[in-house]
Amino acid sequence: MNWLFVFIGGGIGSLVRFFISVKLPYQGGIPWATLLSNLLASAVLGALLLIGKNDQKPEWLLPLLGIGFCGGFSTFSTFSAESIQLLQQGNYLLFGLNLGLSLLGCLGVLYLLSAPFK
Repeated sequence: MNWLFVFIGGGIGSLVRFFISVKLPYQGGIPWATLLSNLLASAVLGALLLIGKNDQKPEWLLPLLGIGFCGGFSTFSTFSAESIQLLQQGNYLLFGLNLGLSLLGCLGVLYLLSAPFK
């Protein structure tokens, strides 16, 4: 039954990702839609790690949100493609800024939300 939760969560995550990309279309510079999607997915996953320590958590929560929603919502492939595009355009400062904001931001958000989990 977990496959159904992953399927539903992935579909919802993909749709939310699509709507963010429509509202924040990439027009050069920092790819804000991708950054926002990845930061929010990291926040959801961090909260799930914190909730995961609770013995009373529903069994469907991780497949639906952690695997499905976060998997469909976050987008490492788009982050990679947009980063390479910045590099190929010679936008070295924006390339570095995008890498730093994305990697440190996502790791930081996940760590901060799951810190009580230590």
